[in-house]
Amino acid sequence: MNKSDTARESTSAPVTAAWGAVISLTLGVFGLVTAEFLPASLLTPMAADLAVSEGLAGQAVSITAVLAMITGLFIASVTRRIDRRHVLVGFSVLLVVSNLLVAYAPNLIVLLLGRVFLGIGIGGFWAMSAATVMRLVPEALVPRALSLLFSGVSAATVFAAPLGSYLGDQIGWRNVFLLASLLGILALLVQLATLPRMAPNGHTRLRTMFEVMMRPRMGFGMLASLLVFTGHFALFTYVRPFLENVTGVAVSGISAILLGFGVANFIGTFLGGALVERNMRLTLAVMPLVMGVAGLSLAMLTGTPVSDAILVALWGMAFGAVPVAWSTWITRTVPDEAESGGGLMVVAIQFAIALGAAAGGAVFNVSGATGVFAISGLVLIFAGLLVSVGLRTEPLPAKA
Repeated sequence: MNKSDTARESTSAPVTAAWGAVISLTLGVFGLVTAEFLPASLLTPMAADLAVSEGLAGQAVSITAVLAMITGLFIASVTRRIDRRHVLVGFSVLLVVSNLLVAYAPNLIVLLLGRVFLGIGIGGFWAMSAATVMRLVPEALVPRALSLLFSGVSAATVFAAPLGSYLGDQIGWRNVFLLASLLGILALLVQLATLPRMAPNGHTRLRTMFEVMMRPRMGFGMLASLLVFTGHFALFTYVRPFLENVTGVAVSGISAILLGFGVANFIGTFLGGALVERNMRLTLAVMPLVMGVAGLSLAMLTGTPVSDAILVALWGMAFGAVPVAWSTWITRTVPDEAESGGGLMVVAIQFAIALGAAAGGAVFNVSGATGVFAISGLVLIFAGLLVSVGLRTEPLPAKA
């Protein structure tokens, strides 16, 4: 067998599913997203300990998002000659290094350096996640594997903020980041034990990103996904002010409602995998419609805490299916350049986070949280209709 034959075999879809490897990536996702969310629940003690304002300490979140966006754009071309097993393991190493730097940071500069490493790990991992899953499971099982992968995000959403806040009060914020580094070490060890060698495939040069973007359906899909994620993150950014000022829920009630959102989101990732296996286009269209109707209902109806909690949970469940569906769409639309397509999706999502927060803030200043929810709901409904009439999808292969 010559070298080209070996490379061809290493980049083709497997006959059997490597579920252990997929679980190892899910652990990596859980560790990365947990570390990303921790500053939100630990910002006050972090700022006090480092003798900086909470605004400055909050840049630990901003710099992570910026580096994730930049990394998503460049990672495939920069690592185009490196075995994907080594690259993915490297992201877990960055997770461990990041948390250790933050835990022992003597000043804000070192803390931000640690968050830079985290941003690289997050952006790189998400850019390669869909392409990697394609090489770990048979094609028909990709939606199911992606739903398992994204369950790590949902689990981090459920546990990171409330558990981080509680442990921060008990053992201090630095020890919380030390515990987070142990998550990275666990993910690293499992990945070393389960990830197979995966030779790089595709062209993955920087210009390939732009070539992929110009392919039929990609530009339209990126626009539609940008609208979906922008509408979601505008809602999510201002959900607490809405629950406080419009619904009239106390802090303990807000925590319970957000926990319900996280649990529903976790369920939605697995529901999304099952729905995508049946009809990907319908899933891509219906989920933002459900989210939009929930957002509009929250804004327009005079709800009770119970009814609003149900609507928030419905929104969370629908959103759980969204990343699974769009990642699957990438694997079907550009299967030969899934890493470049994944990088474009990372850029779109990170831009949507910034755009949703900024646009939502402008609307909030004019018409409050109700206005944000109304306009975001309309954006999501428009995105769902746009997908239903204009997005073409490739059918998923039948299961063996």
